[in-house]
Amino acid sequence: MAENEFWTRPPLPKSIIPGEAFDVGEGHRCGQIDFGEGDIEINAGRPTKQIVLINTGDRPIQIGAHYHLAECNKAMAFDREAAFGYHLDIASGSAIRFEPGQSRKVQITTYVGREVAYGMNGMTNGSVRSDIIKGQTMRRLRDAGFCFEGDAYPVRPSPDSKYAKKK
Repeated sequence: MAENEFWTRPPLPKSIIPGEAFDVGEGHRCGQIDFGEGDIEINAGRPTKQIVLINTGDRPIQIGAHYHLAECNKAMAFDREAAFGYHLDIASGSAIRFEPGQSRKVQITTYVGREVAYGMNGMTNGSVRSDIIKGQTMRRLRDAGFCFEGDAYPVRPSPDSKYAKKK
């Protein structure tokens, strides 16, 4: 057996960064947050709409700030066509919660940048500027049993939908 049976860590490598590299900047301010004066207006200059959302389900539903509203939870009843290409006009990282049966008028705003919606419920997966994709998305949402304005959950998928139960 070897004399030293205990593990020892290997030696630390020598730094290749010269010591004077750490003498620049304001080290005492590292991690400090400086707040500007006044209020910050979010989504300034973007088109907005008011829309009424209703939770027709039996569980609370929370919708995040950047979620493509048209694809949100099946039990939310509202004008999904009017909400296509929009998200909630609230601060990034926040959300709005809807208790069962609760309705609320919210302000929504458009996406900017590439204006695409991928993932979420997988109903859009493309440009929110395209009327063709909007039509396909609305058909997919209806076929999958998503509530639209005036509906109550659960909505039965259309008989020719791939989501309908075949006999």
